[in-house]
Amino acid sequence: MPVAGFNEYRREDAQRYNDRRWWLGLTWGDLFDKATDIYPDREALVDDTRRFTYRELRDSVDRLASSFISLGIGQGDFVLLQLPNWNEFIISFFALQKAGARTVLLIARHGRSEINYLSELTQPKAWIVPESYGKINYEPLIADIRKDHACIEHVILVRAGQKAGYLNLEDLIARGARDEASLRMIEERRPDPMELSLILPTGGSTGLPKAVPRTHNDFITNVEYHSRPWEITSEDTLLTVAPVSHGQGMLCGVGPAFLNYTRYVLVDSTRPEDICSVIEREKVTALPTVPALIQRIVNLEGIDKYDLRSLKKIYSGGAPSSPELVKAVYERLKCKFVNAYGSTEGPSAMTNLYDDMDTICSTVGRKDCPYTDFKVINQYGGEVPPGAEGELVTKGPTIFTGYFKSPEDNAQIFTKDGYYKTGDLARIDRSGIITLTGRIKETILRGGETISAIGIERLISSHPAVAEVAVIGMPDKDLGERICAYIVRKAGTTVTHEEIVAHLKELGASVMQLPERTEFVESIPTTGVGKADKKILKQDIAKKLNYSL
Repeated sequence: MPVAGFNEYRREDAQRYNDRRWWLGLTWGDLFDKATDIYPDREALVDDTRRFTYRELRDSVDRLASSFISLGIGQGDFVLLQLPNWNEFIISFFALQKAGARTVLLIARHGRSEINYLSELTQPKAWIVPESYGKINYEPLIADIRKDHACIEHVILVRAGQKAGYLNLEDLIARGARDEASLRMIEERRPDPMELSLILPTGGSTGLPKAVPRTHNDFITNVEYHSRPWEITSEDTLLTVAPVSHGQGMLCGVGPAFLNYTRYVLVDSTRPEDICSVIEREKVTALPTVPALIQRIVNLEGIDKYDLRSLKKIYSGGAPSSPELVKAVYERLKCKFVNAYGSTEGPSAMTNLYDDMDTICSTVGRKDCPYTDFKVINQYGGEVPPGAEGELVTKGPTIFTGYFKSPEDNAQIFTKDGYYKTGDLARIDRSGIITLTGRIKETILRGGETISAIGIERLISSHPAVAEVAVIGMPDKDLGERICAYIVRKAGTTVTHEEIVAHLKELGASVMQLPERTEFVESIPTTGVGKADKKILKQDIAKKLNYSL
């Protein structure tokens, strides 16, 4: 089913990927059904409220899919899914996929600006969202979004009471049919694996999140090969701590859990004490996460009181891992460590469980999918010799085909021969080992989240007292980077850091876009072409923080 704004794979590429079975030809619904058919009585999912066998999960998913169809959520309709690490995310995601809908994944912290933009792009028919989560009350946000987007016919609240004007997810599951006619109707909704299945937002050099469309084929292939180097199997208990709806949550959590028939555990806390308690209680064997959370765990006072002997392997991605962190994992947690590279667009690489310490500490290993090609190019597009630095580019069955409804961006991000330009600087040696050396894109990596610097600059520059602004990532030992804004005030005005933050909140900025430090300066240094010289600013803030770059 063609979708306006989605670039399909070139016919010759798709035929090659299908003919050679690099694409498995499975949908997300197929993946789920296969797991539940093979291991119906095995425990499948654990979260903060309950446990499910695969059979119980299948029952809830099929009933919810039937209710979605009854609501008129048609094949190919977009639906916003904004839930934290709750079992309801898993049930909703697979139910939407089995009903033939396309899922737009949002994390709990996405705010008005991101949701408005993604709603404008996708025209969603429904929105699945908590009534409240932590300190967030979603009802005012829902009302605000629906004013501008009448396309959202149904708002489905999760873990909420009965409220006028809203549907309740628990009710939809309870009253959903699972008779022969309903199951046949679900079967008839099965999409072609080459169709767009989900959209993941990602930070970038534009102000608003880019929408990354992924097909069933390319994402499931991505999942398959990314789970191999760290050997995820049906014997594993896999824990997701990062947002399950995030790229890492899907690629390293939901996907491999159901592809490999693991026992899957969701934890809705980033407190190291809570994570260690769950590892101990559930006998977790595999933990994919980000360096910031690993750092908190290894530095936890009293870690020895937890029995973490079940933990066999930790996956670290989203930001660089220091050699000190890697060694601390081996020494304090007594488990193996893999250093990974990946992005929502599909490129991925990883060290494996048997690499030497130097490879794990200083590289991201080799490409995980042998059929995806990586190379390094110079500024003119020519491939550089092994070991030389340049931009990392990639093409293959795990790589997306372009951002959704973004022809201007797409014209810039692919080479003439169809390779995706990652924006990362790297070297590839003769044995295929990839070493990342920097970034071309103006983004900030905070605790595994990719955040647009330019987007924050646009928000800050709307303040009446701001003459110039440049936003950078300042180094942080826990999160990798935090957000720092350099601001030149307009003559005769005053503004404080707190007022800048308050202004951004009024504009609907998410917590991920709020600067954590502001430097007020007389002028911002510029490059030869008049752009803010962020290299100088990074050096300046590092010096002020007594941090060696």
